[in-house]
Amino acid sequence: MLTIRFQRTGRKNNPAFRIVVLEKQRSPKAGNPLQVLGSYNPKTKHTVIDAERVKHWISKGAQLSGTVNNLFITNKIIEGKKVNVLGKKTPIKKEESVVEVKAEVVAPEAPAEVPAETAVEETPAA
Repeated sequence: MLTIRFQRTGRKNNPAFRIVVLEKQRSPKAGNPLQVLGSYNPKTKHTVIDAERVKHWISKGAQLSGTVNNLFITNKIIEGKKVNVLGKKTPIKKEESVVEVKAEVVAPEAPAEVPAETAVEETPAA
């Protein structure tokens, strides 16, 4: 199975990434990717992507990592919804439905008057 994902390059505290096609079992640091599709610098947001080759590999059945998928959608190389990508230690965020609460101002009601027919008159005990 093939995957398209980032391969980190650059120095300490200065990340840069290659977008590579690898076999899923291989580590991105193992080197020897099948093909380098582009590069991405997260600090400057500079992105270089070979869109034609990306579409070729996707047609061959290559799976995209979540972050690469979101990058391709942002750059309009592919269409679709972005994937919620979180770190390993961050809990999964659930979509919170926003419920609007309408506050109604109600004047306090006076006690209802009891009709004379149903009113029970108490007779004082002598």
